[in-house]
Amino acid sequence: MTAVTPVRAVQALAADTVNGGTALGAPAPARRTGAPVSASRTAAPAGQSHGVKPPSLRPLSEAAEVRAITRGTVQAAMEVLAGIRPIHQLARRLDPRCLAALQHRAALIRRELTRTGNPALARLHRNSLVRSVRVCEVAEGIYEASAVVVDDVRARAVAVRLERSKQVWRIVELVIG
Repeated sequence: MTAVTPVRAVQALAADTVNGGTALGAPAPARRTGAPVSASRTAAPAGQSHGVKPPSLRPLSEAAEVRAITRGTVQAAMEVLAGIRPIHQLARRLDPRCLAALQHRAALIRRELTRTGNPALARLHRNSLVRSVRVCEVAEGIYEASAVVVDDVRARAVAVRLERSKQVWRIVELVIG
C-alpha cells in the first residue's frame, strides 16, 4: 500500500493536466483520423506548456502538511530510539528541549541494553511503523497531533504539538507513550 503525500498529489495532477487529461500510464484517448494537428497542439519547449501554469509544490492544505510532517518526524524519532538514526537529523524540526529529552531517552535505552543485555530491550522500538496520524488545529499556526506507532513488541501512542514560526513548523512538545 503506497501513501500519496500532498506534494505528490499536486505533481500527479499537474502531469495529468500536461498529458491532456490522461494520467501517467493510462491509455491515451483515441484520436480521430484525418483531422489535422494544429500547431497549438504540438509539443511545447522544455519546461513550458501551452496555457498551463506549472503547479506549485505547496501542499493541498495546512492540515495535510502538518500530518505529513508529524508522520515523518514521529517515524524518525522512533528510529532514534531504536538506535538506527542519529539524533542530529531531527535538530531542525524539534525544539531544543524536545531534542534533549529524546536524546536522553535514547541514551537511557542504550545504557540499559548494554547493562542487562535483555533481548526484549533489543527488540524495543525496532521496525516501528506509524499506523495513523490525526491532527487538530488549536489556534492560528498551532496544531496538535496524535499518532499510533506499532513496533515488534507493542503499539504505542505519540502526542505532538507543532507551532509555525518564521514559515517553518517546529515541534515544541513530543510525548512518546
